[in-house]
Amino acid sequence: MNDREAGVLDVTETETDPVPASASGPPATSTGEPAGPPTGAPVEADGSDVGRARAPGGTRGQRRGALGRLRGDIPPGLQLGLGAAGVVVLLGGWTVVSAAMGSDDFLLPTPAATWQAGLDWYRSGDLWTDLNASLKRIGIGYSISMVIGVVFGVLMASFRSAESFLEPQIGLLRYIPASALTPLFLLWLGIDEAPKYALIAVGTVFFNILMTADVARAVPQELVNASYTLGAGRLTVLRRVILPHSWPGIVDVARINLAAAWLMLVVAELLAAQEGLAYRVVRAQRFRQVDTMFAVLIVFAIIGLVSDLALRQLRRRTAPWSEGSR
Repeated sequence: MNDREAGVLDVTETETDPVPASASGPPATSTGEPAGPPTGAPVEADGSDVGRARAPGGTRGQRRGALGRLRGDIPPGLQLGLGAAGVVVLLGGWTVVSAAMGSDDFLLPTPAATWQAGLDWYRSGDLWTDLNASLKRIGIGYSISMVIGVVFGVLMASFRSAESFLEPQIGLLRYIPASALTPLFLLWLGIDEAPKYALIAVGTVFFNILMTADVARAVPQELVNASYTLGAGRLTVLRRVILPHSWPGIVDVARINLAAAWLMLVVAELLAAQEGLAYRVVRAQRFRQVDTMFAVLIVFAIIGLVSDLALRQLRRRTAPWSEGSR
């Protein structure tokens, strides 16, 4: 064999050498295409394996933990633990800051002083009186707002004629601050409970209408068309299709805007009120009882948390089919 034939043989053997296993990139299949992740392994939008993170050099690293997984579920026990840790951090920060200030000029009571003020408020009997008065005002005023919001919101979403007639009016009125109507409510309704109910209702009704309309518009048109095909009339479609499909979103609207209702309650209880949570805050401010003010604020927070959890549970119980889409 001459030198030329030996060179050709050497080149052929070099070109057919197998690729080392340590080479970058996935192994090729029999068709020459790179192989993907193992069958059944979850992948992200870019095709990468969800269960593994890529190292800076492009190689795969260890599996991600439950805490770092994007939109991944974590065990219920871990959820409770993280929630408790968040509360502990908040209370610890409050304790540290109040101890570090140590001055009446800053007016930040310690958690212990706030707890004692809350106990005194409870033992005097004023806690239940104020709580019942505020809950009654919120219950009546916000219920009126939700009923109006659902009726007009569903009408606007279902009939273009109603939307054309109502939307310009709502778009004009919803930018008027409800608190600016306080003097008019006092002139029109007196100084009893009626102006308080009206202020809470007016302060939240326009948000409820518009958000309920958006929820009702999200009902698939295919469901409406199928109902008409099966012989249902307009009222039946509203009652059996649009309202049931919109119900989970309506509950979420009530949850979101309930915070605005509590905001309007604070303004409402400044209208010649003699009892209520916001009235208690103003009364404590007059006497520089900052610990009592903080105790009232904590009651506000607890009521908001309980009401939010109650509305979430209402959604789960009345519309369990909607939980899978969240």
